[in-house]
Amino acid sequence: MLRYIPQFRDKVFVLAVDGQIVGDESFANVLRDVAVLRSLNIKVVIVHGASHQMKELAAQTGVKISNADGSGVTNAETLRLALTAANRLTHEILEGLSANDLRAAAPNACIAHPLGILQGVDHLFTGKIERVDTELLNTLLEKGIIPVLPPLGFDGEGHTYRVNSDQVAVAVGEALKAVKLIFLAPRDGLVINGQLSRQILATELEAALKQHRDWFTAEQVSKAEYCVKACQLGIERVHVINGLVDEAVLAEVFSNEGIGTMIYAYEYRQIRKAVRKDLRAIQQLVKLGAESDELVRRTRPMLEKHLGDYYVYEMDKNVVGCVACHLYPEAKKVELACLFVTPSHENHGIGRKLVNFLEQRAGEMGAGEMFALSTQAFAYFQKLGFVEGRPEDLPVERRQRYEQSGRNSKVLIKKVAATAA
Repeated sequence: MLRYIPQFRDKVFVLAVDGQIVGDESFANVLRDVAVLRSLNIKVVIVHGASHQMKELAAQTGVKISNADGSGVTNAETLRLALTAANRLTHEILEGLSANDLRAAAPNACIAHPLGILQGVDHLFTGKIERVDTELLNTLLEKGIIPVLPPLGFDGEGHTYRVNSDQVAVAVGEALKAVKLIFLAPRDGLVINGQLSRQILATELEAALKQHRDWFTAEQVSKAEYCVKACQLGIERVHVINGLVDEAVLAEVFSNEGIGTMIYAYEYRQIRKAVRKDLRAIQQLVKLGAESDELVRRTRPMLEKHLGDYYVYEMDKNVVGCVACHLYPEAKKVELACLFVTPSHENHGIGRKLVNFLEQRAGEMGAGEMFALSTQAFAYFQKLGFVEGRPEDLPVERRQRYEQSGRNSKVLIKKVAATAA
């Protein structure tokens, strides 16, 4: 956790909690996570939904509601259920925070106006956030008070409107310039085309929603759309996690792997030339690769000697992959060596990006061919366009070391197109 704390201290996190999470006994774990965040001087705002409780109340009272998520038409009876459910949940959250020795308040900080008539249909008491009273919220946060916001908005004439809780969370996150917006839902993250997505660029998620809406379940479409909107409004990191998992918030925020889906507003991962401070991380990656016999063991002096040939893949200031580019100018060949990605980040396309990057670098260096030696990953390289070669295809100097190693690695080669540096 220590490496993350400095970048988050005194910053704002918005936690958007589904009503089902608040109503579950595991919500006590979420409140403990909030206590940890506050102990690290991270400012926290809690926005909660109430659709789960509204459905329960509707079933108990026999009241028919068209929807419970804050969209669609809200008549007087639906608004009454929304007020009952939201106020009850707000009170439960305030109680829970008090039990963790945390001060909190439920301010009327979301100013709303009627959604109005859409396509000929009057949405009555359904509202839309007009603005957020940032002065009020910042005053509370500066005094160490956690604002708890329901899925409700208020106008200047004493009227209350039902608002989608995800909309409230995004509006508050934008207004307070939050560094993180975390949606806590009763599922592990965003499932896209049947697969749980761990990280996705906001523009990629937006494209998927437009072109392949059927890849998403109906309940996740709205969540995904608000994730995209949050990134477009300047919130750099948006997370969707399972709020029923113990220590879910801490596991998502304070680990490189996370437990849910992270949607990011820009390419937060980058490939760059290795520097001296990366030696320890590269050495650890090499050690992991050597233990599985994927890489040749390299000592720290060996890595220091050739550090200028190494590139690292950095994710949120943490090195999670590396590759080396050894040039043989007389043969006009480049060796792709020491390609390794930490096991926690496998199957995210990082290896492919490193290979593609090195291919571009090889072209810039004037090489006409790139080669790699592998005992286990030759099938992977072949998928990337490499073909099997022979030891005779290696530069003379490299062939001597190849024969001395006794590893009997497969030789894989790929033609490289010259590119401008």
